[in-house]
Amino acid sequence: MTATAGRRHIAVIPCRWGASRFPGKPLALLGDMPLLWHVHQRCQEAKRIDDAVVATDDERIEAACRRLGIPCVMTGDHPTGTDRVAECAQRVQADAYINVQGDEPFIAPAAIDAVSEALVHLSAETLAVNAYAKLDDAASVIDHNVVKVVVGENGNALMFSRQPIPYPRGHRPNYLRQLGLYGFTRSGLDLFRHLEQGPVERAEGVEMLRLVEHGHGVRMLPVEDEGIAVDTPEDLERACAMLRSQSQESLNSQRRRSRDSSSGR
Repeated sequence: MTATAGRRHIAVIPCRWGASRFPGKPLALLGDMPLLWHVHQRCQEAKRIDDAVVATDDERIEAACRRLGIPCVMTGDHPTGTDRVAECAQRVQADAYINVQGDEPFIAPAAIDAVSEALVHLSAETLAVNAYAKLDDAASVIDHNVVKVVVGENGNALMFSRQPIPYPRGHRPNYLRQLGLYGFTRSGLDLFRHLEQGPVERAEGVEMLRLVEHGHGVRMLPVEDEGIAVDTPEDLERACAMLRSQSQESLNSQRRRSRDSSSGR
């Protein structure tokens, strides 16, 4: 992380224990470290972030953060992660807040930086930035744990859904995956917490629909993403396999550099 004069952007990682699909997920081990640690590391590697904190209402998660040396803010109970981030913002001063979901252990630091940069250039009628990536895997298109988004010509979100949208009535569309990476200005986050959940948000369980339902713009930002969002224990197994593969690739690269150095190349 590198502090930047003139503005302060904070990454907030909302974590709760009682996820219906995977209770205790933030402390589930990915390799030999908890999931939340990996997300915090990605935030630490971002260049435009001034600080990164965990926000939780669970004492077990708070205790784990203390052991790991991760700043933690205790909050009340909230219906969504962004509501939790909004409470955190009442205690942690910043110009903008980037909600980095605690189930994105492979989120690219460059994507976090891109959201931070986009927040600086938001139009007045747009309250938030949400990263997205292309979705090429057919299984993920029909997976209700993967949130899809349709983006308008102006770059704002038209709709989020767990169903495949748009429906392929005439031809196969390009599907887009909403990432768990949202950015808010301080005023935008304050407005979000005062808006009531609408019927579509409650039905879909997608918090960014709150802004769409109330007629506010959500700027969609395309980023590169090859990671795995951990929603279920099965996702964690896939994430562990990816981590092992990345570790092996890193080891092989180090060995190649060592051989090249020894041979004078």
